[in-house]
Amino acid sequence: MRSAGQQHQPAERTCPFPTLSPLQNNFLMFCPKPRKEHFQSSFSMLYCSQQEERQSLYPLCRKKRAMEYRNWNKNDLCTSLLGYGCMRFPTNADGSIDEPRAEALLNTAKAAGINYFDTAYPYHNGQSEPFVGRVIAKWERSSFYLATKMPLWTCKSLDDAKRIFEEQFQRLGVDYIDFYLLHSLHKTRYQHAKEMGVVDWLWEQKVAGRIRNFGFSCHDNSAGFEYILKDQPWDFCQLQYNYLDRDDRAEEISGDRGYQLTEECGVPLIIMEPVKGGTLASLPADAAAPLHALRPDATDASWALRWVGSRKNVHVILSGMSAEDQLSDNLATFDHFEPLSPAENAAVENVADELHRRIKIGCTGCRYCMPCPMGVDIPDNFSIWNKLGMFGQKDAVKTQWTERFPDSEKALHCVRCGKCEAVCPQKLPIRDSLAKLQSELDAL
Repeated sequence: MRSAGQQHQPAERTCPFPTLSPLQNNFLMFCPKPRKEHFQSSFSMLYCSQQEERQSLYPLCRKKRAMEYRNWNKNDLCTSLLGYGCMRFPTNADGSIDEPRAEALLNTAKAAGINYFDTAYPYHNGQSEPFVGRVIAKWERSSFYLATKMPLWTCKSLDDAKRIFEEQFQRLGVDYIDFYLLHSLHKTRYQHAKEMGVVDWLWEQKVAGRIRNFGFSCHDNSAGFEYILKDQPWDFCQLQYNYLDRDDRAEEISGDRGYQLTEECGVPLIIMEPVKGGTLASLPADAAAPLHALRPDATDASWALRWVGSRKNVHVILSGMSAEDQLSDNLATFDHFEPLSPAENAAVENVADELHRRIKIGCTGCRYCMPCPMGVDIPDNFSIWNKLGMFGQKDAVKTQWTERFPDSEKALHCVRCGKCEAVCPQKLPIRDSLAKLQSELDAL
């Protein structure tokens, strides 16, 4: 294991604030003494400290957005709390990226103050990195942070990793990458990467200045995450975290314990899936009633984003915004960002409790029941069924069940051998539940 002292820290921006968008530069032009004192908040939000002065003397400022930023306390890193995830761009009928529309979204996001853009080698069937590269080529390189990832599951050797790494630089058209991640780690994949020499080699790339910050994204339970987190002097890490995914018993979720570990270890955290793939953006009206009672005009997605953004070690919240209305709503959420109040946090807890009560079966996704002798993907069947129970999104669930889920893995192939129930830690009635879910999902 490398010590933190062995890591070279390339020089970063010297400005104490992030590179500003045109909107924010307009603010500074009309704020008489743009000193650090004008940017006061516990969350480093950019705003003039004298609200009345801003509104009475500087009307142009009043109309500008004030994106929330987080200070990393190292090398003057200061990222927008809202980051742009480049995995879900709008697409054409043939599945290719709708480039004019996607570029307009990226440009709008950057002009509004977003300065963190996250892509990866496999996104959009390998087309996200080249497209992002063409867009950012038109931007000043020091005005944004770029993140991408190493797809370890495709690497059979260190040479494979080196080839992909060089290809990513060609695709993106940059000399350095601000945030580089080992993609989608679990303990076994991480150990294999170390054995191949990939992890040590990427630390060398940081020393050479080609990587500015080295980290990883993780899809493991809290025990696996803790092993990885404590094994290297990581600059940052990335986790799935939202107000429903808090239980650390599931195979791919580290939950509240994972977040707590990042605080204990002092590793800055980037959040993925804050809205749980969009499911928390469209809640059943009765389940969302506690939220709507407090803020009738607030969207469901804004509550999910504010919940995770209220945690002090969260430095970037990624959102894959595929449409203009999504971008507009998210920008409104991070315009003078407000952490949840105690009453609001209690309301979110009530919503989460209600959604959990609607779960069809208490499967944690541990996969001890796998492999099924008949090829049934038991946890994935239950995941779709639970989505129907919690959110009632019948059209979306029907599409997932009929068009995206392989027939060969569906519950109908269960022969009731009982092997799964014998090893289930939760002692779930798996066989009867598989029969019931097949009937319910087929009836959609």
